[in-house]
Amino acid sequence: MKKTFLILITFFAFCNLYAQNIEKWTLKKCVEYAMKNNISVIQADIQARVSELQAKQAKLYQYPSATFGTSISPQFGRTIDRTTNVFANTEIITQNIALQGSIEIFNWGKQKNNIASAQFLAKAALADIDKSANDIALNVTTFFLQAIAAHQQIEISKVQILQTKNNLEATRKRVDAGALPELNALEFESQLATDSSNLVLSETNYTQALLGIKGLLNLDAALPFDIDIPKIENIPLENIVDLDPNLVYKLALESQPAIKANKLRILGSEKGVLASKAALNPSISASYYLGTNYANKAQEVTSITTKPVIIGNVNVAGNNYDVFSESYQFNFSKSKYFSQLSNNFGQSFSLNISVPIFNYGINKTNYQQSKLNLETAKITETQIEQKLKQDIYTAHSNALNALQKLNASKKLVYVSQKTFNIASKRFDVGLLNSIELITNQNNYLRAKTQLLADEFDYIFKMKLLEFYKGQGLKL
Repeated sequence: MKKTFLILITFFAFCNLYAQNIEKWTLKKCVEYAMKNNISVIQADIQARVSELQAKQAKLYQYPSATFGTSISPQFGRTIDRTTNVFANTEIITQNIALQGSIEIFNWGKQKNNIASAQFLAKAALADIDKSANDIALNVTTFFLQAIAAHQQIEISKVQILQTKNNLEATRKRVDAGALPELNALEFESQLATDSSNLVLSETNYTQALLGIKGLLNLDAALPFDIDIPKIENIPLENIVDLDPNLVYKLALESQPAIKANKLRILGSEKGVLASKAALNPSISASYYLGTNYANKAQEVTSITTKPVIIGNVNVAGNNYDVFSESYQFNFSKSKYFSQLSNNFGQSFSLNISVPIFNYGINKTNYQQSKLNLETAKITETQIEQKLKQDIYTAHSNALNALQKLNASKKLVYVSQKTFNIASKRFDVGLLNSIELITNQNNYLRAKTQLLADEFDYIFKMKLLEFYKGQGLKL
């Protein structure tokens, strides 16, 4: 048993020495790191960037569209000869080049409201990042406090082991001297094994809490990691009197990002309703076209020659005179590429009026759906506010109960300590057996463990109220 105890002490001493060389993370550092690197926060950030792109896209719809295109078409068999504009059996290669586009001139505010809706939704997505970060901060704080409680339990278990070891050594001497039976020593050895098991359990709980923190921080589970343990007396806490639930709720309505995000979604849905309604009305748009073409068989006149030709005669005052006319001969050559593009350039502009008559009810359905989306957003707002108020009042009630439990635990530790001290003195003079001493010792240990748990339970519940109040999370 002594050998086992020495091995355990050596092992935990080595762990403590190793832990001293690891950078210790404060709660503030853990929360700030998690807010940037947690997967949920990263996902919310990506969604916010998607919403920002959608807002930019909605804004671009108010500008004219422009499309440039060209096509090359080989034509075989009977086709129109571009040089004579008559049908001919020949091979022709043509190319069309065009720039065209359109713009909506009047649409009853559809584009304007679409832009406003997308911008509100983009701001809501940014608020969702803060909401996700707040949720992660709460989870980190929970695991952090669990780790602190487990660490304090480790220290209590070590003290318990030392006390039991001292009692075992003293009892062993008296047993060897024949003053006490062997059973007394065996009872302390059994208690020492139980205390060592409790120490291992506390170490395990501490390790699991650290793993939980590393998971929220998105750190490798194999990475060395430890936390900075603050002293309980140094953790700042507001007076519970200053955390009236009704006051905290009013402040939370202004500070909680979940409330802000949903209000922005309501504004976005209202603009969406207006945009969907505008789609039911006629719209005015304009379009333009600039284009030219080329044909490989096209020809152009390079020169013109004239020749006089007698086409008749006329008698004037008894004299015959010949009547001449000019015969024109055109000389052709293949038309050059850029010359054709210049000569064939044309443009057009049109003003269009579009009146929706029947398109399978799509516009009407979109309008009705947008109104339902707005109604859903308003119901969600009521639901979020009701839950927030219920959570705050519950947290306040839990904090009051935790304070009462803490005060009761302090009294229990005080009484248990006095009882254990008296029992130790009676055991030393032989007026108490080992079982009774161990019982009092365990009662004292349980009281201290419960006090530790109640202290951190009260701290967490108070920190939760401070968080709702908008003061963040800090130890």
